[in-house]
Amino acid sequence: MLKSILKLLIVVSVVGVVGCTTSGTFVIPEGSQLYLAGRDTPVDINANGQVRTHGFKWSQIGIPPGGGVSYRLEKDGKTIQEGKLRSKFRPASIFIPIYGVVACPVGLNGDITYDLVNGTQE
Repeated sequence: MLKSILKLLIVVSVVGVVGCTTSGTFVIPEGSQLYLAGRDTPVDINANGQVRTHGFKWSQIGIPPGGGVSYRLEKDGKTIQEGKLRSKFRPASIFIPIYGVVACPVGLNGDITYDLVNGTQE
């Protein structure tokens, strides 16, 4: 019985961690840092442009210019570009226990590349 409960807790924890992350592919100007959704720390961008971060709140859903995940590019401590990124509802958030659909239902669109050098999101 205790073993079954432990297995269930592990599965729920893994689903919670995986379900609360989102990823996207970015092209940004060399030497710049990308900040998403007004967060204080820049995201880590892999060599292939992949970014994995926590999901976003309902206020970040939509398609620019009216909606979407807000972003800011900084270089040498100065903002060089701001705007919004296309986002999407993450069905996985429905399955995150208790708070997923409330806390982090919005994610980056993994099917497109956010090219912030040329200004395209395709």
